[in-house]
Amino acid sequence: MASDPRNVEIKYTKLFIDNEFVDAVSKKTFSVLNPSTEKVIVEVAEGDKADVDKAVAAAKAAIARGSEWRTMDASRRGLLINKLADLLENNLDEISAIETLENGKTFEFSKIITSLSVNVLRYFAGFTDKIHGSTIPTDGPLLTMTRKEPVGVVGQIIPWNYAIMMATWKWGPALAAGCTIVLKPAEQTPLGALYLAALAKEAGFPKGVINVVPGFGSTAGSALSWHPDVRKIAFTGSTQVGHFIMESAAKSNLKKVSLELGGKSPLVIFDDFNVDEAVEIAADAIFSNHGQNCCAGSRTFVQSKIYNEFVTKAAAKANSIKVGDPFCPESQQGPQVDKATLDKILSLIESGKKQGANVAAGGNRVGDVGYYVQPTVFSNVTDNMIIAKEEIFGPVQSILKFDTLEEVIERANSTEYGLAAGVLTKNIDTAMVFAQAVEAGSVWINCYDEAIGPHTPFGGYKQSGIGRDLGEESIKEYLETKTISIKLPVKN
Repeated sequence: MASDPRNVEIKYTKLFIDNEFVDAVSKKTFSVLNPSTEKVIVEVAEGDKADVDKAVAAAKAAIARGSEWRTMDASRRGLLINKLADLLENNLDEISAIETLENGKTFEFSKIITSLSVNVLRYFAGFTDKIHGSTIPTDGPLLTMTRKEPVGVVGQIIPWNYAIMMATWKWGPALAAGCTIVLKPAEQTPLGALYLAALAKEAGFPKGVINVVPGFGSTAGSALSWHPDVRKIAFTGSTQVGHFIMESAAKSNLKKVSLELGGKSPLVIFDDFNVDEAVEIAADAIFSNHGQNCCAGSRTFVQSKIYNEFVTKAAAKANSIKVGDPFCPESQQGPQVDKATLDKILSLIESGKKQGANVAAGGNRVGDVGYYVQPTVFSNVTDNMIIAKEEIFGPVQSILKFDTLEEVIERANSTEYGLAAGVLTKNIDTAMVFAQAVEAGSVWINCYDEAIGPHTPFGGYKQSGIGRDLGEESIKEYLETKTISIKLPVKN
């Protein structure tokens, strides 16, 4: 890589199908922009239905009866996934620079996330030869067993906020289970996924096992969701798009679906918890990755006794965050990913002002070049305000006041989402009552966003999704269970 990570070489801009980089059938391309400068980084091949058809055909052939991948020893699959992890680790700085260039997250944070992605692959590499069925004591002279088999060809559609990590979250369990993959990365961030595809080829994955088709949701994504030879769709993104994917999956071939969708997660802070520590935890919960986290603690509930003190210190914390060039070591927050995202955030900030919330910090765009926005803190927020109900997906903290445990449980659950929640208190009884009562897939006590690792299942309740990423739970999403019964001879 160049000494200046800003000058990282972009090597891969074409579709990756059947272990080859190829042009789109239409020869179309689309621009990938640098959100810091608003300038074009490179043109990338634009896949659509014709390209998805080619990729699915390659993936189907790769898992056909007698194919190299289908007959490969499970332990050998594990070695290949580990080899991919090695290559990702060896190219960590380069792929992190690409992530920062196309996404806008700080370079130091990109390196942390890429390292975590290596760990994800290593975890699932170790699981390949530990997927097995069981024997069942059925009545009569029978031997009954279950066999775990890969679902088949899976379509995977990932978001832009953690492009490399989301690819490994999807690839790891699918490859461990023995499936083949057609991945559509977000149109804002295709470059990291294409680089990862090149590493997969270098690792030695057979032709057709991994395919990457950049393109747009309405064309490539839709074609993947509707394709009759795709047996499963795994999607991470907005709840709105999740509805479309589930509908197309149902109407096409009843393919399996797993969805990790939006959130409006509560972080509840009781007055027995240290305020300064609470401010730091709450800031990380909402401002990490520029607020572009599906599980961001975007509704900060603070008990009345400490509310005013918390707001004052939360505003000071937000004002201290350095916004700037994501390649600059001093920067703590880079740009939002694109203009549409910036415009949505600014629009929601304006709605908060109009509905009577108090801007305690921020509230405006930073500069006029690049998609930068100030870390923003609203106080005097009420449950009926748009900023308290809709997912903003930006660095906007809404602070609400509460009095009692029962009250805040009811308010925390009064949302269509249920991805995550947190509670800060020194009272273990309070913490456990809240943790058991809140409708959320992940609950953190006296911390937030911790232990999101390869071994811990991640997903949501209600309209935050179906199924789980990570952990053993995620592998089950890529398996079919076959029951086999054998009649035994009866002894006379």
